[in-house]
Amino acid sequence: MTTTIQFPISRIEGHAKVVVDIDEGKVRNARFLAQEYRGFEQFLQGMPADQMPVIVPRVCGVCSTSHHIAAVEALEHAYGITPPPVAEEIRHLMMVGQLVQNQATSLFFFTLPDKLQATSIFGADEKIGHDMLGSISKMAMAVRKIGTELISVAGGQFIHPVKAVVGGVVSGIDPTAAKAMRAKIKEALPLACSLFDEYWQLTRKMERSVGKWEDNDPFYYMVAVDKNDPTRPVDHVTMQKSDGSETITFRPRQYKEFLQFHRVQDSYSSKTSFNDLPIRANSLARMNLAESTGTPIADGYLERFRVEFGSPAHQILLFDLCRGIELINGLERADRILAKNLYDGEMNVPVVPRDGCGFGLVEAPRGPLIHHYQIENGLIVRAEFVIPTVHNNFSIERALTSMAKRYVHEDRIDMGLDRAMGWVVRAFDPCIACATH
Repeated sequence: MTTTIQFPISRIEGHAKVVVDIDEGKVRNARFLAQEYRGFEQFLQGMPADQMPVIVPRVCGVCSTSHHIAAVEALEHAYGITPPPVAEEIRHLMMVGQLVQNQATSLFFFTLPDKLQATSIFGADEKIGHDMLGSISKMAMAVRKIGTELISVAGGQFIHPVKAVVGGVVSGIDPTAAKAMRAKIKEALPLACSLFDEYWQLTRKMERSVGKWEDNDPFYYMVAVDKNDPTRPVDHVTMQKSDGSETITFRPRQYKEFLQFHRVQDSYSSKTSFNDLPIRANSLARMNLAESTGTPIADGYLERFRVEFGSPAHQILLFDLCRGIELINGLERADRILAKNLYDGEMNVPVVPRDGCGFGLVEAPRGPLIHHYQIENGLIVRAEFVIPTVHNNFSIERALTSMAKRYVHEDRIDMGLDRAMGWVVRAFDPCIACATH
């Protein structure tokens, strides 16, 4: 007889649940099911193509910057346009701001409570005490705010940035605003390091109590960033087998040739695989495939990470530590970008729209994001989003199944199964709002 146990998952973007199927005291499988439906691909049909950069950020209030830039790049690809270098730097700064904002949110608001067995970041204050520079919640909010302000400075506004346009950006960044932003970064960086150091210790403590959360079955890592600057996008996707034996690259226009897509009957989120194996995108993939972060403090953390956990490191628990490295890297990288002249020079080039097909590729905080538009008579006749969480879904379910087996026995189910399911899901930092587009 099969018994089904369901767990709603909190502290993630969107709504999802975990379903564990148990047959005669043994875990048969664990499924990660998205419960909401957005339908963006459907209602974009017939929309003017030039409106995509303004419309698609509404897919998600957290990932809006990634969708904004992906839409602009897809249209530029369709129109055969290359933006000026200064515009590309400002777009880069937007994406770095989103990285800082997202990783601070995931680390300190979503997963830090797990490390302290608290229900929220505000409960974490009581658990950890006030022996640092101030309360954890206030420090975390201060660091996260830097990400939102970076997006605003580079993108015009935080939630749904508007400054990137087909052909470049609307305007540059005033030197006075850049100087003020750099001062804020310099104040926030020690806070971020202090928080991350504490987080690292709590992660090691959690590892000793609950184990390493890993399995030996093969999978592929997936990234679309420069190997010496994991904040900088590239024009191709890299797939590397978990044992390092195989590395394959492909362009965004080739995604259907390389990725297998799987529909799920009882979930609004599909899944992808590569060579019929699960995929892991997100922070752990980027840090495993990077040669360096390109900034000194983050490189110090990356070296420490590799000494303590090996290279490549595969534990699910380590997604979170890699987010911390990326948070520090993002702050350092933003300071460097803002030191450049982002005010003078050509900000955009003339645009002549044309019908055709366009692909945009960006590395969102959760992994490679692809936008694919088919344009006829200036209108979108087909829009497809290939979402990072969709790439991770098979890996999430495999990790959930492995974790569930630790808690389910023939004669009992140990207390804490619900908490463990949440730990695993939050390690992947899924965005259900995007995955059910």
